Amino acid sequence: MASSYNAKEEDGQLSGAAGSGGVGAAKSKKPDNTAFKQQRLPAWQPILTAGTVLPAFFVIGLIFIPIGIGLLVTSNNIKEFEIDYTGSDPASECYNCSQTLTWNSTKPCICKVPFTLEQSFESDVFMYYGLSNFYQNHRRYVKSRDDSQLNGDKSSLTNPSKECEPYRTSDSKPIAPCGAIANSLFNDTLTLYYINPNGTESVVPLIKKGIAWWTDKNVKFRNPGGSNSNLTAVFQGTSKPVNWRKPVYELDTDPENNGFINEDFIVWMRTAALPTFRKLYRLIEKKNNMIPTLQRGNYTLEITYNYPVRRFDGRKRMILSTISWMGGKNPFLGIAYITVGSVCFFLGVVLLIVHHKYGNRNNSAEIPN
Repeated sequence: MASSYNAKEEDGQLSGAAGSGGVGAAKSKKPDNTAFKQQRLPAWQPILTAGTVLPAFFVIGLIFIPIGIGLLVTSNNIKEFEIDYTGSDPASECYNCSQTLTWNSTKPCICKVPFTLEQSFESDVFMYYGLSNFYQNHRRYVKSRDDSQLNGDKSSLTNPSKECEPYRTSDSKPIAPCGAIANSLFNDTLTLYYINPNGTESVVPLIKKGIAWWTDKNVKFRNPGGSNSNLTAVFQGTSKPVNWRKPVYELDTDPENNGFINEDFIVWMRTAALPTFRKLYRLIEKKNNMIPTLQRGNYTLEITYNYPVRRFDGRKRMILSTISWMGGKNPFLGIAYITVGSVCFFLGVVLLIVHHKYGNRNNSAEIPN
């Protein structure tokens, strides 16, 4: 049976109930009559005039341009040398390694790449390895890890997170460390030699500790039972990642750099945002103020070629770089400051000309009688 709705009758009933002050009186939904709820608060409404806009443009330009020049000069003063050792060139000694190496290869391939430094590196030198066309920012790849396991939780060691699938178990044993990030750990070994004038080779000392973030080394990554425990016994009953050649407790002979707190492992686990990236590999410290850290001359990079990149059309690089107060070599920030400052200064000049030409005109039109 249909029923009709009369808004006027309902309004009358509500008004009557409200007027009678009964218990069932309707409560008004109107907001309180206050300045805040009725939006009557005083507000600053700036009026842009030539006297305020033009000085702002000129000030921004005069501040940003010198800052940008300083940043760009600082970046250009950073010395950097990069060498590609992928082995895609048949004339390269690493060509055979790149063509035959797979994840399941049991015998490492060793090759050497000679190069020449045209200028000396005076301060501390940072050695990086670089990868191209490697997407560490893939959603499933980034999630494929167990932070509780990496933090030393024993229950997670034997029962890893399901996020690690399909690298959660191997041979019915839990994988430690589990996940796709750990499974794809970069494992090339780079050794640097300086060629003396008499033709002999001198090993350049590379420091492998101090390359990871302090918070990662001391907070996020811990070995089960502590770093001084017997890691062989701690990791008993677990399996190494599928693509690794040795278990996690054999990454280093130094107990302070072994297991989950190995700094090469920690650096790799901090995923990169772009497909072309570099990660810190070693440090070369300056020993004598009178002698450059790396002298100009001939060098040889010896690579234990373990990491295959041919399958995903990737490339591998070794980078030697110094740093400044602003970090590594990156001209983008300086260029951005110069660009913004130049655009603001140019707009200020244009607006000043327009204001000088048209600003004093009497734009008011006379209304005829």
